[in-house]
Amino acid sequence: MTQQYDERAERKRYIRRRQQFVFSIVGAIMAVVLVVSMLFYFHVGGLGVSATAAVKPNYGVRVPCSVKDASKKNQKYTNYANVKVRVLNGTDSAGFARAVGQALQNRQFSVVGFANYKSTKVERTTIYFGKNAINDAYTLNTNFTDAVMVMDDRKDKLVDVVIGATFNNLTDQDELPSGDESIKDFDGCVSADAMGALPKAIDHTEVN
Repeated sequence: MTQQYDERAERKRYIRRRQQFVFSIVGAIMAVVLVVSMLFYFHVGGLGVSATAAVKPNYGVRVPCSVKDASKKNQKYTNYANVKVRVLNGTDSAGFARAVGQALQNRQFSVVGFANYKSTKVERTTIYFGKNAINDAYTLNTNFTDAVMVMDDRKDKLVDVVIGATFNNLTDQDELPSGDESIKDFDGCVSADAMGALPKAIDHTEVN
């Protein structure tokens, strides 16, 4: 009986040692996983941070510098009331152009109309303007957080803004530059004369 008892006791001790060994291994693995997870969670050494491409000035589209004054210095932003804007809806959301147009009117822009654009698949909001409304376009652009500026061959003062799918809201008014601030040019901008061949303007009635 003593021998049988000893064998049973030894078996229990063996099983207990195996369990302790397994639990120790599992505990060590869990500790390692926890440490690694914390490193990723807190981005230690850049872990877990996804690489994103830097956004190029004006989203990589060539843009003219603002028109300078007689002293070759940047002029002030244009008075909103003197900026002639037409709002076009480039999405499939009905009434988008009217809503944005009315919001711009509330900010004292001179909105001359709103309509649907020829496409409902515009991704990024785009501001179209000619060489005689460069500063006006820069001024309007401050009210958008995601717009790209595109100079076309129009000769009048109308500035078209085509609302795209990325549009969420106008820039918060507290974040807008004051009327006393000088226009901030895009990095890498060129003179209007150096823009080269320009795209054809969207059909419109000239506004001056």
